[in-house]
Amino acid sequence: MALATRDIVRFGWGALRGYPARATLMLIAMAIGVGAVVVLTSLGEGARRYVSGEFASLGTNLVIVIPGRSETAGISPTTLMGETPRPLTLQDALALKRSYSVHRIAPLNIGSAKVNWQGRSRDVVILGSSSELLDLRHWSMAQGHFLPPVDLERAVPVAVIGKKIRDELFGARRAIGEWLRIGDRRFRVIGVLATAGRSMGTDVDEVVIIPVASAQQLFNTESLFRILVEASSRAAIGPVKQYAIDTLQERHQGKKDVTVITQDAVLATFDRILGALTYAVGGIAAISLAVAGILIMNVMLVAVSQRTAEIGLLKALGATPRQIVVLILAEAMLLSVLGAGTGLLLGELGSLLIRHLFPILPAYAPLWAVAMALLVALFAGLLFSLLPARRAARLDPVLALSGR
Repeated sequence: MALATRDIVRFGWGALRGYPARATLMLIAMAIGVGAVVVLTSLGEGARRYVSGEFASLGTNLVIVIPGRSETAGISPTTLMGETPRPLTLQDALALKRSYSVHRIAPLNIGSAKVNWQGRSRDVVILGSSSELLDLRHWSMAQGHFLPPVDLERAVPVAVIGKKIRDELFGARRAIGEWLRIGDRRFRVIGVLATAGRSMGTDVDEVVIIPVASAQQLFNTESLFRILVEASSRAAIGPVKQYAIDTLQERHQGKKDVTVITQDAVLATFDRILGALTYAVGGIAAISLAVAGILIMNVMLVAVSQRTAEIGLLKALGATPRQIVVLILAEAMLLSVLGAGTGLLLGELGSLLIRHLFPILPAYAPLWAVAMALLVALFAGLLFSLLPARRAARLDPVLALSGR
């Protein structure tokens, strides 16, 4: 006797409906496993995408020069002798601009100061830089103009403020042309930045940008926090990095006392770390699918013992051992499909909740994780139902009909 696919599905569905409590428990176990894979991998993938977006917001073809040499051997002799790394200066930044492979540079000074205007004041982050920072960081202006393209060593008393600073200090009044007191100095507001959100820990709406020479005077320092260098093309990133190393080593009496990193290198490192994390949490969550499979096997073994007479009747009517195996496997696979579908829905709802609670985190499960969760769920249902199916197929029809 041949069994049609429709008959097999109908038999399996009827068997599940006959034992709703048992079927519900197995469905919940499978759904939790699939949902856990989807939610955890969406978290890992969201973190990876967030970091990628943060580094992309820094600019393109970026090379970052940091004072001090990154040491892997711990404390160096210079540290024990109380020496500090040689600071980066504006002359160092100007020297880096002499290469044809360098498109633009932006020296950075960062500090905090109190900003006052007509009795209103607050502490803000002060960023000292040059006119090229706007294009290098892909920012835009809401009002006015950015820093003027003047000599880096010229301290011009002008400032560009973030939107939140403008709202808190000036309210409905026009900010352009007004004079701010920053620390013990006065600066004229010439522009307001457009909203750009947070970028690498800095809220653009709450920053005040002044010329780098003015920042050095304000904070009484000649050293730079960083030098951002933009290569003319992606292919020029490597040569620009080496040029920066060689140039600064020559300027610093042959000492390699700076660290030069590329945006691509940092992003690739984070990408590998967070990618491995995503695989790891996905694998950990997949273990719950194996647990669900073991539960299916145990429950199906109990089901076979409870339905001995039913299996015996099928065999007495002419069902072959192979057909009995197919019927039992179909029941388990139907349960796995329902559980996997429910788990996928729960996982997507969980990812949606994460995106709602943390809008900055693009928590979307990667397609490979969704496919893996569904395939592992179906494979676990099939694999762990083989033993109950084979046991049912070996039952003697006479003994089975008598309930033994």
